[in-house]
Amino acid sequence: EAKIASEIGTSRTPVREALHSLEMEGLIESIPRIGYTVKPLSDHEAAEICEIRCVIEILAARWAMEKAQKRLVRELKKNIALAEERIAEGDLSVFAECDAQFHEIIARLSGSTRLLELAQTLRRHMLRYRLGSIYLSDTAFRAIEGHEGILRAMEGGDHGEVALAIRRHLEQSKEDTIRYAIKEEEKT
Repeated sequence: EAKIASEIGTSRTPVREALHSLEMEGLIESIPRIGYTVKPLSDHEAAEICEIRCVIEILAARWAMEKAQKRLVRELKKNIALAEERIAEGDLSVFAECDAQFHEIIARLSGSTRLLELAQTLRRHMLRYRLGSIYLSDTAFRAIEGHEGILRAMEGGDHGEVALAIRRHLEQSKEDTIRYAIKEEEKT
C-alpha cells in the first residue's frame, strides 16, 4: 500500500480502499504480512461466469423483447453492422467495445437497473479472461455470428429460440476464452 501510494502521490487510504475493492471483486487476493497478488485465471471460474451471464442475459432479452422489441432489433442491427465494418477494416480494438455494447443494449432495454448492473459486473469479470482472445479475428467473427443468431431469434419473437441463441453464443465465448486466454496463461 505504501509503495503504491508513494508512486501515485496519494495517501494509503485510497490505495487500501482500491485494493479492498479489487479483492472483493475477486481479482486479487491478500497475503497476510506480504501484500497482494493477482488471482490466476481459472477455466472453472470462466465457465461459472458464463453460466451466470447466460441466465441473466436470457432474462434481460425476454424483458427487453416484451418492452421494446422493435427498438431492440433496430439497435442490435446497427451494432452488428458497425462491428462488421470495423472488423473488415482490421480494427479489432473497436470490436471489443461493440461486443460489450451489444450485450449492454439488451440489458439496458430490459428496463431493469439492477439487471443492467449485474450484467455489467459479470462482463467486466469476463473481460479479464477474454483479453487474450477478443482481439483475434477468428473469435471476433464467431462473436458476430453469435450476435446475428441472437438477433434473428429476437426478430422471430420466440423467447425459447432467443434463449438457445444466447446460450450458444456464450458457450462459444467460453470455449474461445478457455482455448486462447487461459491455456496461454498456463504456458507462461
